[in-house]
Amino acid sequence: MDESGKPPQDPQESGQAQPPQQPERAPDGPQEPPRAPGEPRGTDRGSAGTRGPGGGILMGRPFGVPVYVAPSWFLVAALITWVFGGQLERVLPELGAARYLVSLFFAVAFYASVLVHELAHTVAALRFKLPVRRIQLQFFGGVSEIEKETETPGREFVLAFVGPLLSLVLAGVFYVGMRLVEPDTVPGVLLAGLMISNLIVAVFNLLPGLPLDGGRMLRAVVWKLTGKPMSGTVAAAWVGRALAVTVLIGLPLLTHTGALGRAPEEISGADSLTDALLAAILAAIIWTGAGNSLRMARLRERLPDLTARTLTRRAIPVETDTPLSEALRRADDAGARALVVVDRQGFPTALVREAALIGIPEHRRPWVAVGSLAQDLKDGMRVGAELAGEDLLDHLRATPATEYLVTEHTGEIYGVLAAADVERAFVAAMARPS
Repeated sequence: MDESGKPPQDPQESGQAQPPQQPERAPDGPQEPPRAPGEPRGTDRGSAGTRGPGGGILMGRPFGVPVYVAPSWFLVAALITWVFGGQLERVLPELGAARYLVSLFFAVAFYASVLVHELAHTVAALRFKLPVRRIQLQFFGGVSEIEKETETPGREFVLAFVGPLLSLVLAGVFYVGMRLVEPDTVPGVLLAGLMISNLIVAVFNLLPGLPLDGGRMLRAVVWKLTGKPMSGTVAAAWVGRALAVTVLIGLPLLTHTGALGRAPEEISGADSLTDALLAAILAAIIWTGAGNSLRMARLRERLPDLTARTLTRRAIPVETDTPLSEALRRADDAGARALVVVDRQGFPTALVREAALIGIPEHRRPWVAVGSLAQDLKDGMRVGAELAGEDLLDHLRATPATEYLVTEHTGEIYGVLAAADVERAFVAAMARPS
């Protein structure tokens, strides 16, 4: 930084590594996205039924893992209620308008089955000592946000397989229940619908392409055969992309030819349009998820190369009553890009926030003390210079802040680490081609 308020000078001039430039972000898919360095682990201060992170509503904490319902779920639940209600009108016309209450119950029960599917992944992950950030029920299903990779291909296979297995078990349970009741009754129709829907969920998730569970199983097999997890990810991601194209083209064709159980003459133009739209949405989800899986694998492969030391900005110590203009002059002379507020004994007490500093006009800087722009150092805002990779990310997530004090193992001040620099470096690592 300098007295003119321009962006900090090139860190290579001061002996620091140049942080990579930030590319455009890729669109998020159904895979769990990487959290920003300053985002806290599992932040959700509300109780059940309150707003949570990511626009979801916190519904509970089974096994200590928060479960959120995304706003898109209500749209899909309404769609399921409308579609299933139309089917009930043909099967049980005597229900009248009450069929929509039955349909709403079916929608909730179906997503409860999806929750059981995700809980199977969660329990397996916790069994393998893998932290689970949250479960989210959303558009077309749910996702368990598992924060770390499994250590072996065998565990990866098990972690992926338990979800479809539980869906198959639920389909079997609903089938047995269906056999115990009259078929042309509300319980019979509900049980039949839940049996079929869980069977579809299981079969769809077993398809061998990322981001589906079957894709993770294929990844585990290739990983086992090659000994390289990245090779498994590449293979499963490209199969996932091929699967997306197949769904986009194949689902409308199957519907049009009557292969899904309806005669071609019974299919209206609206039905064809609906099927084409559904195929496009599913294909987009699969294609985007496969791409995100590749980016996440690339990031994890390069995590060890990203250290606090290489991303740190050189800093100079200043006392709290130092005029901002004087502090910036000293920083410019020293080739530094950050300010650390120290007490009379030279002990660091606060960090000057870059965002606050830039907002001060140049003509006011001689009358502004650096202490008024500083954030007090809290527990967790001190980072070891050798911290790297996932350990570095975990440390920053645990204590969200815009800047951190980086110290040597002796306690000596090394510099200041900006969360924005870390995020740029991690995003660049994901975007860089293998």
